[in-house]
Amino acid sequence: MIIIGIDPGYAKVGYGALKYENNSFKVLDYGCIKTSPPMKFEQRLLRISEEIVRLYKEYSPEAIAVEKLFFNENTKTAIDVAQARGAIILTAAQAMLPVFEYTPLQVKMAVTGYGRADKHQVQQMVRTIMNLPKAPKSDDAADALAIAVCHAHSFTYGGQ
Repeated sequence: MIIIGIDPGYAKVGYGALKYENNSFKVLDYGCIKTSPPMKFEQRLLRISEEIVRLYKEYSPEAIAVEKLFFNENTKTAIDVAQARGAIILTAAQAMLPVFEYTPLQVKMAVTGYGRADKHQVQQMVRTIMNLPKAPKSDDAADALAIAVCHAHSFTYGGQ
């Protein structure tokens, strides 16, 4: 099964494409889609959508796993990220790809076994699970890979 995990944002969208087969993972790609403030917001959303389409075309995933939003501060940021997340989900729907959503707690539990794991712990477990020589530098990319791992575990064990 090929899964693309997405950590939504609008300045940086983390993505991770992986293949899950016979209880093992193979990283296909990971990184960040970046946009910058000089761009109009709608152009930022368009760039995110176009890059997501590129990933779909390149890897032909069977599932898209997206992190659910959790904010308890900064309403403006939450609204902007929610709009970017909506663009990501719409893009998946247009490609007729199933979207699965996971909370940060579910992702951390699936990857580290501890729901309050910090970013460094998630990065290190992603490195270990994916057998990478070093942890992804970007928190967003590591989170996206973790989201994809969460889906692989949840889907395989009947969680979805």
